[in-house]
Amino acid sequence: MKTLQLLALVVVALLFFAAPIFAQTTVPTPASSVLSGAAIGAALTIIGAGYGFGKIGAAALESMARQPEVAPRVQTAMIIIAALLEGATFFALLVCLLARGQF
Repeated sequence: MKTLQLLALVVVALLFFAAPIFAQTTVPTPASSVLSGAAIGAALTIIGAGYGFGKIGAAALESMARQPEVAPRVQTAMIIIAALLEGATFFALLVCLLARGQF
């Protein structure tokens, strides 16, 4: 629960500091809007991946501590799930970079 509160605080802080961008007197170009959107998307992707990796590790270690005899199977499953999460994270980052127009 504490991690979720920290994540909410980070999102609120990002939105608070992004307010001056939207208060500009000049009309922003579409490229700057895409850049800020891609940056926020990449930041949320990394935060979500870090949270996911933490949950995977915590759950795996807790189950290994409760039943040490199934530790090899839990470790294998943990590595597979972490690889899938990493792939999804890289895909999300790639989408953010494509939206930015870097590739």
